[in-house]
Order: sequence, then C-alpha cells, then structure tokens
Amino acid sequence: MPDSHIVTNLRWSREDVAALLALPFPELMYRAQSVHREHFNPARVQISTLLSIKTGGCPEDCGYCPQAAGADTGTKASKLMAVETVLAEARAAKEKGAARFCMGAAWRSPKDHDLDHVCDMIEGVKALGLETCVTLGMLTAPQTARLKNAGLDYYNHNLDTSPEYYGKVITTRTYQDRLDTLANVRDAGINVCCGGIVGMGEDESDRAGLIATLANLPVPPESVPINALVAVEGTPLANAAPIDAIDFVRVVAAARITMPKSYVRLSAGREAMSDEAQALCFLAGANSIFHGEKLLTTKNATVNHDEALFAKLGIRPE
Repeated sequence: MPDSHIVTNLRWSREDVAALLALPFPELMYRAQSVHREHFNPARVQISTLLSIKTGGCPEDCGYCPQAAGADTGTKASKLMAVETVLAEARAAKEKGAARFCMGAAWRSPKDHDLDHVCDMIEGVKALGLETCVTLGMLTAPQTARLKNAGLDYYNHNLDTSPEYYGKVITTRTYQDRLDTLANVRDAGINVCCGGIVGMGEDESDRAGLIATLANLPVPPESVPINALVAVEGTPLANAAPIDAIDFVRVVAAARITMPKSYVRLSAGREAMSDEAQALCFLAGANSIFHGEKLLTTKNATVNHDEALFAKLGIRPE
C-alpha cells in the first residue's frame, strides 16, 4: 500500500484496545453505550440483506470458508446469477425491510467482463431505492472506478483477524493485498465495509490487533461487520471452539468505542446466538444486522425471529 495510506499517528494503539477489552463488563458497556448515543439512535437498527450472486469454486484457502476450492463441504460452484434474478431478490429484500442490498461473489478477484454484469446489478438495485454493497475479492484501481461509476455505495473486504494471526487462517493472499484493495476502494470514493471474524482460535491480543487495525485505517470503515465463526464441517476450522458470548460482546463494544461513527454490524453467527446475547450486542453499540435466512452459504436467524426480538427490545429498523 502506498505510503500515503499509512497512518503514523495512531488513533488507538493495540494496547489501548486490549485495555478496553479487559475492562470490567459494566464499565465497558457504559462507555460503549455512551459513545453510541452520541452518534446514533440506540433504538434503531439498519437492516441489510446479503445474496450470493456467484457461489463456490474460489481458489483461495481461507480456513473458515465453505466456498474455498479445497473445502470438502459439498458446496457446488455456480455461474454468476442473471441480473433480473438478482433484482427480483432485491425487491423481495426491500419488501422485508432491508435498506441495503449486498451481493457477494466467490472470486479471488473479478474479471473485467464479469464486472459488466455486476455493474448492471448495482445500477438496477440502486434504481429500487436500496443502498448497494458488493464483495468480489481483490480489486484494481480501474475496477473500483468502474464500480463507483455504476453507483456502488459500499465495498466489503474484511481483514478477518490481526496481522499476526492472519497467516494461520489464509495463505493465498497477504494482509497487504487486503489493505491495497481497501486503499483502492477508498481512493475511488466508495464507502468501506470492513471487519473481521472472531472465534477462529485467536487470542485476546489478536482481537485487539484486529480492532486497532480497523480503527487506524486512514479513514475508519463506515460499516464494520463483526462475525462469529460459523464452524462448517469440511473446512479447516470445523472443530474450532465457539467464542464465549460475553467475549464476543466485548469485541462489539470495542469496535463501537474505537469507531464511534461507524455502523457496527452483527453478521455471521447470529443464528447460534441467544436473544440475550444479541440484546447485549445492541447495548454494546451494534446497530446493523443481516436480514434473511442465509448468509452466502451459511444459516442466519430468520426474519420472523428478528422481528420478534426487535419487538421485545423496542428496536425498530431505520
């Protein structure tokens, strides 16, 4: 990544974030909720829907991903979906309350001819009155410019974990590759959606390293998805121990405090979370979720369950 994208004056050191994560739980929650209320309505949550527009066959070796070519999960590779099929899904998502429609393709990086169809999807979804987000793998600067011209609002490209732990999860692309794509996205004027996954065997220092890296990007991501690992049979991380719910809430709170103006999204893993754990996440400053029964290839909490939970908590979609 060019020197112009390197932050020399850290907003949050790794030690600062580690100290947040170690706070007594009541103090951490108080700080997170206080920061959250400065910037957001605590009773409103942004709703997004995620659709896999091209599934399986990815040449990467991400240890958590059932779509990786080396994963023995039974996930079949598919071709890129037709534009009209994607737009039909987007219309259905809007009817169910989604404000943002996210489209994911299992590529290492897209080919230019594939971007023609993706740009058509973006334009069509925008015309429906939805915010648009895509995740397509690594991008070049000219590719990000094309997505910007098509009207893309957000590009998702997660860092996944700390720089130090990253090589234990992924070897087919480097941390710097991810930072370079994020720099291209930012330079094109597209909002950044970037977060990580917890529960992959990392320790608290790695969680602090992930949050500190995100918070110290030249501009913090506008959207920060925090995922709990969904351990899928046939992936290298199939036997990873589930993350403790309180530890997960601590990561959400640290993200809120260090990135006060960002949307912090509860992403993968909600299907296995109790209502009480999700309620604590909202109290810790989470204010975005994925709506829908599936996140790419893994299960998600049902729309009916989310609506019932929101009713109990007095939370409304934005």
